[in-house]
Amino acid sequence: MAQDIAVAETRDVALLSEDNEEYVTFQINGQLFGVPILKVQDILKPENIAPVPLAHSAIKGSINLRGRIVTVIDVRERLGVGPNTDEKYDPMAVTVELDHDLYTLLVDTIGDVVSLNDEQFEKNPSTLDPMWRQFASGIFRLDKSLMVVLDIDRLLDIRYEQEAKVI
Repeated sequence: MAQDIAVAETRDVALLSEDNEEYVTFQINGQLFGVPILKVQDILKPENIAPVPLAHSAIKGSINLRGRIVTVIDVRERLGVGPNTDEKYDPMAVTVELDHDLYTLLVDTIGDVVSLNDEQFEKNPSTLDPMWRQFASGIFRLDKSLMVVLDIDRLLDIRYEQEAKVI
């Protein structure tokens, strides 16, 4: 009888893990955001960002990451939050891959990797800032906060912002 209970518990755990997705979390201006861990290539402290002349304002430049040129995107700028004016501001970065290219996202702080059940995922609420809504795929209501899940494809498509303004 004990074996039946153990098998049932193991099966329940296996079912839960199939419905869970892991997210790398970070904060921008005190708000918790997450991106699917399968999109994340690296977490780093950006150094030696070379500016790119005439680039979109959200593109802070490029870095060399193990021999690859990586475009650096300021997520604060992209989300319309504005620059951090704190003299001690020292951003971190999450490197993601899109269409075989790497992009490094400048964020305020890196959080934990969280595993969340897909059943907890909700559509964007109508109260979510319209600028954020265009880059968010949905939210998770956590115990003490709301985690906005960023849609990396839309966040990195600079053309999307221009099209959204036209519509």
